[in-house]
Amino acid sequence: MLYLTLFLRYSAADPDEGIILQGAQRILQGQVPYRDFFSFYTPLSYYWFALLLRLFGNRIEVARASLAFFGAVFALFTYVVSRRVCSYRTALLTGTVVGVVTMPYRFLVLHNWDSTFWACLAIYAGLRLVESQNTRWAFLAGSLVAITGLSEQSKGVGLFLGLVAGYLLVAWLAPKGAAVVQDGLAFAAGGAWPTLVVLAYFARQGAVTAMLQGWFWPTRHYSAANHVLYGSQNWSDKTRALLFSSGTMLSRAIKLAAVTPCFLVPVLPILAGVLLVYWTWRGYVRDAEPRRMSYYLFLTSVILGMLVSVVMVRPDIVHFMYLLPLFAVVLAWFVDGRDIPGTLYPSIRPVFATVVIGGFALMSLGWPLVALKAATQEQVTRRGSITSLQEDEVVSFIQSHALPGERILVYPYLPLYYYLTGTRSPGAYEYLQPGMSTSEQVEGMLRDLKAHPVRVVLLEPSFADKIPTSWPGTPVANIWRDPVSDYVLRHYHLCRILRSASTASFFYMARQGESCPTD
Repeated sequence: MLYLTLFLRYSAADPDEGIILQGAQRILQGQVPYRDFFSFYTPLSYYWFALLLRLFGNRIEVARASLAFFGAVFALFTYVVSRRVCSYRTALLTGTVVGVVTMPYRFLVLHNWDSTFWACLAIYAGLRLVESQNTRWAFLAGSLVAITGLSEQSKGVGLFLGLVAGYLLVAWLAPKGAAVVQDGLAFAAGGAWPTLVVLAYFARQGAVTAMLQGWFWPTRHYSAANHVLYGSQNWSDKTRALLFSSGTMLSRAIKLAAVTPCFLVPVLPILAGVLLVYWTWRGYVRDAEPRRMSYYLFLTSVILGMLVSVVMVRPDIVHFMYLLPLFAVVLAWFVDGRDIPGTLYPSIRPVFATVVIGGFALMSLGWPLVALKAATQEQVTRRGSITSLQEDEVVSFIQSHALPGERILVYPYLPLYYYLTGTRSPGAYEYLQPGMSTSEQVEGMLRDLKAHPVRVVLLEPSFADKIPTSWPGTPVANIWRDPVSDYVLRHYHLCRILRSASTASFFYMARQGESCPTD
């Protein structure tokens, strides 16, 4: 956990991070998700971070500190679950890998991390149910599954499918003492109360219909734009050239070894599927120790359920890494090797373990620590201090020329700037993404701009260049014309070109007829 605190202030101006932070800020101002601002996330992450910011201070370091806590829990989860069938050394090694790799891979305030935290707790509760056959664990597991779904709907669905399938498989093949009906009722009761509390709250706020529409919005819009090949690395041509076509042969070999885990992690849930078939067969022919068999049947089922949650959203390496605390359990099984079938694997296990653990070690020592060492530019924002590879001119300029609480437009997609500078968007949307946002949402944004014109616009002119790499499923017809950019270019004029911490360029624009800042 102390290691992860090194990343508390590092920022590369990632566009995704500001969604939850600015939503939490709106809640602190008395707004209600879905009613007062648009979201296709389930609501718990917003309220979780709003609570943290209210209790400990409205600064980015406070929100980031919770990520360090999650990272420590992830490492402990992997260790505890692996230790049941693996040696102490293997479980500790795998837990350490999870601790130093998972969170630094994307140390950002995202709903993906707290939903993984709740999912890990739910899986542990389900495992304890299988082990102890105590119905209280069923109630707790059901509650945690619901809480996971209220943090990220796809993860909640996959977790539910995996837990139920795993429990029923164990009850079928190792039925001793299983009280299926009693456990099922307790599980349902546990899942019902968080859901009913949320429905009752948003019904009281007059937002249930908008909430449900938001929850199902991704099935019609998000998934299409985010369609990628299984295990996609999201590398641009520039990144591929940097990794594999530059430097000496030795440096290329080191870089290849460091990214090896990125190719391995998507394979781990597939290996879990193979082991599920193997242990199901052994259970069917009664050729397995019941406790060990129950462990593998349950966990491999859960892993496949979580794989479903990844595939239904975006099966790229980033979304696999969000679930590394669970998928790394499969890694521990293979590093340990004692329950892997076949006669060939024991002979190659030492080589496999050395290569894989070495790759993860290089990965943990690679980009995160290099970036930290190079991040020498410290900036004080209205929401705490950040460090980056270079000064974020956008943050500095906004804070010099926009008042706290002022309505500005950051377009298309970097809501983190609203949070860091203490400003707010002109309407219900923190961002609109060309090709994914609907025409109705675009029209709503334009109505807000026309009814209440903003004084300042920050426009990223090269955003469309990111779409082929980041959102390759975006239909070309949907980005051929951008009405919001067209409106901005007609009604605003360029004052200055600013560079962000990620090296992206932004146009600082003022309304036609108004003067630009002189400094």
